[in-house]
Amino acid sequence: MKKIVLALSVLFFLSALPFSHKFLVENSSNKEPIFHGDTTKQRVAFGCNVFWGEEYIPKMLEVLESHNVHITFFIGGTWAKKNPDMLKLIASKGHEIANHSYSHPHPNNLNKEKNKEEIQKAEDIINEITQVKTKLYAPPYGEYNNTVINAAEELGYPLMMWTVDTVDWKRPPPSVIKNRVMKKLSNGALILMHPTEPTVQALPELIEEILAQGYNIEPISDIL
Repeated sequence: MKKIVLALSVLFFLSALPFSHKFLVENSSNKEPIFHGDTTKQRVAFGCNVFWGEEYIPKMLEVLESHNVHITFFIGGTWAKKNPDMLKLIASKGHEIANHSYSHPHPNNLNKEKNKEEIQKAEDIINEITQVKTKLYAPPYGEYNNTVINAAEELGYPLMMWTVDTVDWKRPPPSVIKNRVMKKLSNGALILMHPTEPTVQALPELIEEILAQGYNIEPISDIL
């Protein structure tokens, strides 16, 4: 009986606080980012995170253009600042330009305002170079928590993850990259990659096999 009375007293106390309900909702909810696109249609998307690897991007763009495929490039702000002409080239080819933070920090170690600052600074420099306002945000290292998600949402960004990770940053053989994707290919799949030599080598066959299975390859925003 004492435990019941104590529990009721605590609930009454919390309900009397004007901010308590809002506080509990914001801090106990488990928000989730986006891991895949529309699963009702046979479409997939490539998301390429760019903070390095600019030496491989021209060849990657050639392969994509030869197959009439457009993808989403998540661009880092400091990279954009150092490589404005490369960023302009990517945009000129009709690819979607998205946001990958300014300095590639660990988002989970930052408060909401610092997370917002990273996103906004990247948006500003990308817009200055391309006149494109980014609309999607992929956090560095794939890190997220409610603070990171809330920061992105307050700036109008859905927080993007992936369905299939090529793990191409480890530079596996092209066949490994291709097999990782094909094993998990599904409607709405978001395929994470980076500009690496084995990625570029894997791309032609990977694109052809995906198309042969009846999938369209489109920018991420088009399949959400």
